[in-house]
Amino acid sequence: MRVVALFLWVLAPLALWLAVWLWGTPHVLWTYRYNGPSAYGTAPRHHIDCTYVGWTGARTAPAEKGRCRWIRFFKPRTV
Repeated sequence: MRVVALFLWVLAPLALWLAVWLWGTPHVLWTYRYNGPSAYGTAPRHHIDCTYVGWTGARTAPAEKGRCRWIRFFKPRTV
């Protein structure tokens, strides 16, 4: 039983690999484009697209329901 406990550390990298495989790597919102008032207006904005940066580089994606999320997960690009 003690020998099995020595290999429990393998579960953490395996869980991290599985999360990246299922959901992708995290990217943070960098810039966005929108229709609406200037930056100091009080009317709501309708976002057009959002640019995110992360480990795999920058990605531009269309806005979801006119809004940009702060963090988004992207799977690696395949060639």
